[in-house]
Amino acid sequence: MALAIGNWSALSALPGMDDAEFARWADLLERRTGVVVPPARKPFLVTAVRGRMRETGHSRFDDYYRDLHKVPEGAIEWTTLVDRLTVHETHFFRHPPSFDLIASEWLPRLMQSGSEGALHAWSVGCSTGEEAYTLAMVLDRHIGMLSDARVYFGVTATDVSQPALAVGRSGLYPRNKFNEIPADYRERYVDEIDADSFQVREALRKRVGFAQFNLLDVARAPLKRLDLIFCQNVLIYFARDRRRELLTALAGLLKPGGMLVLGAGEVTSFAHPALSRVPHRQALAFLRNR
Repeated sequence: MALAIGNWSALSALPGMDDAEFARWADLLERRTGVVVPPARKPFLVTAVRGRMRETGHSRFDDYYRDLHKVPEGAIEWTTLVDRLTVHETHFFRHPPSFDLIASEWLPRLMQSGSEGALHAWSVGCSTGEEAYTLAMVLDRHIGMLSDARVYFGVTATDVSQPALAVGRSGLYPRNKFNEIPADYRERYVDEIDADSFQVREALRKRVGFAQFNLLDVARAPLKRLDLIFCQNVLIYFARDRRRELLTALAGLLKPGGMLVLGAGEVTSFAHPALSRVPHRQALAFLRNR
């Protein structure tokens, strides 16, 4: 979680946040990003807002709230605050069954169907890029194993946080993430830089494009006719009704035969006339009907 706690003695001098003030800030976050902060997570929101207020010299919630609405400087400050209010915890190969589904079941069917040319995947809410690079590793390795034809692929990785995207673009990660990547993938796709860090190789980094994008704008997404949408650990931060709206919009971006991969348990009882549930015990995914 990307959260600067700051100096507690300085923070303690700032005012408390009553329930009405919390509701106003939670409403602002939901309207602008779709992320829902329930009352149980009020301490998280208060700590994040207070921390940024300390850094900007604000002593009142009202003053900071008002300054966030100024144009254009408020938009710049909002970008910084959103980075504090969004969760960036992620890992390489975070949910192995989902990547196994892509490599062992979906890709072989796609290749057998005679799919040629370009394959385009979207990593939604990519955070600092580990998920997007995992997708790229899996696609690169298994496309080469399944087809003699030249099948190009690219991964578009999006998030609301510019600092997180900057990490992704660099492809540079701390050493404690090194062992998250299986050994056979490490040998092919990453280089050890020093005792503290490693980097995704340039050839793979060129396959992944990072861009700032708010999932609330999915209806106006420039991405069309996608082969694969990977959207894990994102929908849990949205209200239930909003989740269904977003899923419907994502379904409309898939090619026939394309697959939408979600986090196990993120949605229940979801059905869409253009989608069929993939029978899998450990992964949650839907295929776009042909």
